[in-house]
Amino acid sequence: MTHPFEQYHLKSYLIKAITEIGFNEPTEIQKKVIPEVKKGRDIIGQSQTGSGKTHAFLLPLFNQIDPSMQQVQLVVTAPSRELAEQLYQAASQLAEHSPEEILVQQFIGGTDKQRQVDKLTQKQPHVAIGTPGRLHDLINQNALLSHTAKYMVVDEADMTLDMGFLEEVDQIAARLPNDGQMLVFSATIPQKLQPFLKKYMKSPIQIKIENQQVISDTVENWLISTKGKKRVDTIYQLLTIGQPYLALVFANTKDKVDEIARGLRDKGLDVAVVHGGISSRERRRVMRQIQNLDYQYVVASDLASRGIDIKGVSHVINAEIPHDLDFFVHRVGRTGRNGMEGIAVTLYSPGEEKEIETIEKMGITFQPKEIKSDEVIDTHDRNRREQRKSQNTKESFDAEIHGMRKKAKKNIKPGYKRKIERRKDEKKRRARKANKNSK
Repeated sequence: MTHPFEQYHLKSYLIKAITEIGFNEPTEIQKKVIPEVKKGRDIIGQSQTGSGKTHAFLLPLFNQIDPSMQQVQLVVTAPSRELAEQLYQAASQLAEHSPEEILVQQFIGGTDKQRQVDKLTQKQPHVAIGTPGRLHDLINQNALLSHTAKYMVVDEADMTLDMGFLEEVDQIAARLPNDGQMLVFSATIPQKLQPFLKKYMKSPIQIKIENQQVISDTVENWLISTKGKKRVDTIYQLLTIGQPYLALVFANTKDKVDEIARGLRDKGLDVAVVHGGISSRERRRVMRQIQNLDYQYVVASDLASRGIDIKGVSHVINAEIPHDLDFFVHRVGRTGRNGMEGIAVTLYSPGEEKEIETIEKMGITFQPKEIKSDEVIDTHDRNRREQRKSQNTKESFDAEIHGMRKKAKKNIKPGYKRKIERRKDEKKRRARKANKNSK
């Protein structure tokens, strides 16, 4: 029986590599991207987290690598060290199965640059993966000879832009051959990214995988109010009820991450911390411990939500609603992967109703819950009272207009018709304003 990926005419070692991972069927983005990469097309790809995007570009590009030519053939940039590490691990797993050596090297900030320069003097990698700053430094020093690379991938381009690394990526791309192939992957395509795309991409094909489900249907999406409670107390209750296999707690800033971690440690929990404020060496050590399941609880920042790829996450807790609501999907996407069940919990205070409504307009449905007697139970919809109040207000207002119409017909008071028309105009104006705010 042939493997489904054999339809793409991949080399046998790549089929072995993905069989080992457990890829049985290509994902939607893999079906669309792999054939176009093989045709040599420049590609702008958009897809949700956990869609199989990484192997959508790694498989066809590895298929093109010539191990006999000891020179840089593929450059991949990622905006964070965690994402670069994730790409490096995926690429290394493919390279391990090659009968001829394919050298994959990682270049990220916070590591010994001089040691990397010395290694590059001895031998150039076939595949260079790294953060824009470190790659740019090594290329500028003529240590990493990227001018031979036929292929370049810019992963998480919108995040690269947000973090201020697009200039470095621009300068890396400028060193590549004019006839090279470029692939750009991004959750969104901001307007500020357009000049870069036009500068380096030749008639790119845009591949967008619509989010059929914003959140996997294997994930229970709970909403819990923290009214009258300290958030860290609620988080502690959630972490100790039912003993999650592995729980990620997300906060908006590194200070808030540290504050929550301290609160949980004071209550006796052994907690790992991941955010941009800790050193590169410490982050790598903590990530290894998390992968080895030395920690059951991890508190992380939003940056980490797009860089952490940990198997077996059973619970995600949003200690705070993210400022950038796109991060909500990235956070929750850490659980319920590969058909596994998961629970995502979002904590909110009464002042955050508008943010919750905005998330719901993204197509996300919450299950209202509350904690009673150390048990999570169903509770009433938070909108129940507001909906009833809104309905009563509408009925009252319409009755008022109706009454005014009746009086106008009887000509009880001069100018009443004009007053009715003004009131109607005011009602329409408010409706337009409410509709605009909703959009």
